[in-house]
Amino acid sequence: LPVEVRKVNMALQLVCRSVVFCVRRPLIDACFRLQKPSKLFLPASSFPKVIWRCTSNSIETQPGHDYTPETSLSRPPWPEVKLPDLVEEAKQHTELVQKVNDLIAEGEYGRLFAVVHFAGRQWKVTNEDLIQIENEIDVQCGDRIRLEKVLLVGGDDFTLVGKPLLGRDLVRVEATIIEKTESWPKVHMRFWKRHRYQRKKITVRPQTVLRINTVEIAPRLS
Repeated sequence: LPVEVRKVNMALQLVCRSVVFCVRRPLIDACFRLQKPSKLFLPASSFPKVIWRCTSNSIETQPGHDYTPETSLSRPPWPEVKLPDLVEEAKQHTELVQKVNDLIAEGEYGRLFAVVHFAGRQWKVTNEDLIQIENEIDVQCGDRIRLEKVLLVGGDDFTLVGKPLLGRDLVRVEATIIEKTESWPKVHMRFWKRHRYQRKKITVRPQTVLRINTVEIAPRLS
């Protein structure tokens, strides 16, 4: 072969060796498409060896190889999806609601808890809990308020989850404003030495303390 062709072949071999673990499927496909004999490229018989050397041992050097892992979702037969029986599901729902109604009627649900959305956050509360809110509420100390955005309520043996909220006639959560104060001052200091640059910012946020008075549930589920 001429000297120029030998130089091109050596350069191609060095490039293939330098991209170990970096060769992807497009490059492999391109190399297989270039396996036709030519004066400017490597002989067709030497391409598979170079490609195999530049890739990991787990990649096969065959055109049209699929690199998707064989799992139950990528290869048939697909798993059979069994849809629930509507009649059986309605029967189970009725039995479950009856059990919860019996627990509520007998008062054997233990201490109720609830998850409420208030002041941009979610709180898990129960009776006589204290929560501190980083916000100011337009009420006076001693006023009683109702937390209407209830996402969840539950006891010892059952839990009712809203989609996304529970109805107002189903659960009732009330709280009392205990204290309205301010947070401890936070100092934000920026200083650039030898430039006469200094900035100081003090941040004080309002705070409100609430006490949860009651978490009540309706006497019967509809």
